[in-house]
Amino acid sequence: MLKGLDPLLSPQLLSTLREMGHGDEIAIVDGNYPGVEHGRRLIRLDGHGVVPVLDAVLSVLPIDDFVPEAIFRSTVKAERDKLDPVHEEMIDCCAKHEPHRQVTPLVGQDFYNRVRAAYAVIQTSEPRLYANIILRKGVIYPKAAGEGAKGAVEPFDY
Repeated sequence: MLKGLDPLLSPQLLSTLREMGHGDEIAIVDGNYPGVEHGRRLIRLDGHGVVPVLDAVLSVLPIDDFVPEAIFRSTVKAERDKLDPVHEEMIDCCAKHEPHRQVTPLVGQDFYNRVRAAYAVIQTSEPRLYANIILRKGVIYPKAAGEGAKGAVEPFDY
């Protein structure tokens, strides 16, 4: 356990999030998702739902602001705009951490193909269907001169 970190952030997950670079994507998927088949790197968080895991990941992961779309959710079959309660919960969670970013729906194979290309997949035990989301990692900007106690930009002062 570490101070200030959600305990759902396991050592393997923290290491993976840290290894990811700008533009890399990570998928958080439900218990029915074919994670072993689709994940290049699979992290299992059995016993946890998708929304608490999403909340934990967003507490430390910057979202890409270099592109217009950086958060993607799966859809209910081919119904792009249909929102199940789990989608509403995921959107609310994202809005809490990233209030200026929208969650983009991706239908079927478009979502699956993006997960296959993702840096990693987090498999949860979420029982609700279509409870899957992809996050694109952004950057952490250094403090500008005058913002830090020293008054100058330090290379590792975030």
